[in-house]
Amino acid sequence: MTHGERAAMSAFGTQEHTDDLRALFGQSSAVFAKFSGPRHEVETANAAFLAAFGEDGAALGELLDQVHRTNEPSTRRDVRVVLGDGPHAREAFFDLTCEPRRAPAGEVLGVRVIGVETTQVKHAQRLTAEHRALLEQIARQAPLAEVLDGMARCIEELVPEELFVSVLLADPDGLHLRHGAAPSLPAFYNEAIDGIATGEGVGSCGTAAHRREPVIVTDIATDPFWDDFRALADRAGLGSCWSTPILARDGALLGTFAMYHRTARVPQDTDFALIRVFAGTAALAIERHHNELARQAAEAETEAAREALAEAVRAERELRAEAERRADAAAELAAQMEAAAAVQAQAPHPEHCQLGGRAGCTAPAEIKVADSWGDSAWGCGPHTEEVLIHVRSVFIASSELGGLAAYVHR
Repeated sequence: MTHGERAAMSAFGTQEHTDDLRALFGQSSAVFAKFSGPRHEVETANAAFLAAFGEDGAALGELLDQVHRTNEPSTRRDVRVVLGDGPHAREAFFDLTCEPRRAPAGEVLGVRVIGVETTQVKHAQRLTAEHRALLEQIARQAPLAEVLDGMARCIEELVPEELFVSVLLADPDGLHLRHGAAPSLPAFYNEAIDGIATGEGVGSCGTAAHRREPVIVTDIATDPFWDDFRALADRAGLGSCWSTPILARDGALLGTFAMYHRTARVPQDTDFALIRVFAGTAALAIERHHNELARQAAEAETEAAREALAEAVRAERELRAEAERRADAAAELAAQMEAAAAVQAQAPHPEHCQLGGRAGCTAPAEIKVADSWGDSAWGCGPHTEEVLIHVRSVFIASSELGGLAAYVHR
């Protein structure tokens, strides 16, 4: 891991990160109630208790019975209740202490319940664990698709209400966005937006990438940015889309991080905090991926250059060996020619022309001619001229009489 990457990862432990966690999970709610008699009639209760356990506290009936019967306090941790109903329902957890209320004589008058909601703590612990796991994946160079898909699923499971997370990756030129991860969006939707252009008014993501700033569309049905994609969003059942650009440390566009909801929805401070936490994580993962691709490309280029150099060296060695073979062959041929010339030089010079045919010629032999097959003969001027005209590959080979010069100046 490089120094820059270590610095980027350590940034998630900064005060800004802590503030985001506080915004996400806030302060725990305290609950309190007093019950009287064996029927556990509510004498008093704070609003948080009534919201969680109802006006009669019936969900705690077993616990209240136990404490009233045994006259002993009891503590329960991570007591689960469901708050709300329908699409707005969410689970909550509480740590509760239930104590008997006694009269001066010692008899049990009722039960007192005090506690604190631990939902936020449990979610914070889970988010921290999930976030750390993502950072560890990035550090060990897990595939980018695996990291982004895991991150999207993590957010979708952490948030109480239904939402869909999408990550789009910017092309190198920053002009188009490609599918990165969106595990819960319909396949037809992901295919349709894969490769969308970056630009003003191109949905939430294309506009966020173009502006380099978050674009919050709270109602897809009426927002002009979605004019070209409204039918697609309606088919996918999407009502809002908040998109944030994912930027490198130098400001370069890496992609977009988007959160979709089924209905029109305005983001809260907790939503913005969640976006900041995971947009930063996505940026780290994508930058690390780009750095790894660049490293692999550089290694491949170096290896290609090394192989090209090795091939050039092999070719140079082969050429040198071939040149040496040719030089040896030339030297051998020269030696053969020199030997043949020596033999020819020892041959007696005929007195009369040898080119007169069957009739013969008694003229003096003045010029030596030869052909490419190695045959040679001496002839007079007229017969030599006739041979040169009519016989292919014949040349004047007389060194004794000056070769061609002897013929020209005869």
